[in-house]
Amino acid sequence: MSKSHSLIDHCLLQFDQALRTCVPGASQAARESPATAIEATQLSGKEQRRAAGLMRINHTGEVCAQALYAGQAATAQLGEVREAMEQAAAEETDHLVWCEERLSELDSRPSLLNPVFYAMSYGVGALAGVAGDKWSLGFVAETESQVCEHLEAHLKKLPEQDSKSKAILEQMIDDERRHGESANEAGGAKLPQPVRLAMTAMSQVMKKSTYYL
Repeated sequence: MSKSHSLIDHCLLQFDQALRTCVPGASQAARESPATAIEATQLSGKEQRRAAGLMRINHTGEVCAQALYAGQAATAQLGEVREAMEQAAAEETDHLVWCEERLSELDSRPSLLNPVFYAMSYGVGALAGVAGDKWSLGFVAETESQVCEHLEAHLKKLPEQDSKSKAILEQMIDDERRHGESANEAGGAKLPQPVRLAMTAMSQVMKKSTYYL
């Protein structure tokens, strides 16, 4: 917590961050979406629903990322680690907005469960920060590794002609991989296998529930 902020100030800032993350249209991207320059292609109804379901999962993943970084920044022990978390969260905002824009283009919407996953992820992030900066950084590295795996899987599952969604995911993979590498270079510790397995199980719950909801 910043020394210039009281507990009430801090809580209000965190609440504002949660609202800007979970309310559609409340966040703005610093970078233009990779899909902007790509011409739209015609998708069948089934293909459009499939693309929307996958992009909804990815959007919720970015909601979780925002919450994780916010929670970790709130409890980080070193100032430079806190700043790194806040910077990563800012870059993840681009992904959040890009996925939201693509969902709108697909005549769909973000998941109704986003506030629930935000709250859960914030708590997990805060606990990781309390455990110590090396574990917090290790958590980031492992999270980004798993995110890259599922984004790469989604690239293969998207309709072949959905170039717009694919362009977004490809840029997201590049950014997420860089975040993970930065966390490792900053001294992130490798997480115990039970923790990694629990993270995988939780991500599976998120993916299955938000595909439709």
